[in-house]
Amino acid sequence: MIIQHGTEKDFSRIMEIYKHARHFMAEHGNPNQWGPTKWPPDELIHSDIAEGSCYVCVCEERIVGTFFYTQGKDIEPTYQVIEGGEWIGGDTYGVVHRLAGDGSEKGIGKFCIDWAFKQCGHLRMDTHGDNYVMQGLLKKSGFIFCGTIYVTEDAYPRLAYEKID
Repeated sequence: MIIQHGTEKDFSRIMEIYKHARHFMAEHGNPNQWGPTKWPPDELIHSDIAEGSCYVCVCEERIVGTFFYTQGKDIEPTYQVIEGGEWIGGDTYGVVHRLAGDGSEKGIGKFCIDWAFKQCGHLRMDTHGDNYVMQGLLKKSGFIFCGTIYVTEDAYPRLAYEKID
């Protein structure tokens, strides 16, 4: 597998993967994270592509996964306030959002997270409380639970995790 920037020509495949992910999450006890709003919206993915923060995971010339990645100082506004804990690292970090795979290959999520971590050595992620699959993946990948954050797209709290070199 390799990671590369997503492009507009990849858009329909990216959205197919998100549709698959919504269905997978609903089947695994997490219907509310992306399901009710059909998250993520088309315009957000077009924006991610335009700014160069949309990535795809390619296996044998086929896109099998996708995610948002960026890094910098205090780059995630929703991470400014954390309840029930605290961040363990400094204010310069990478963020992965909207990680999804098509289910065709084992280890897509871990491969994408490992790639992102190699880019910066300090990564923060969050997930819905009902997303036990992602929580397990984050713990397996060496992330530490840091507390609870809130996102702007819905009222569900998110569990916040961090990993540092």
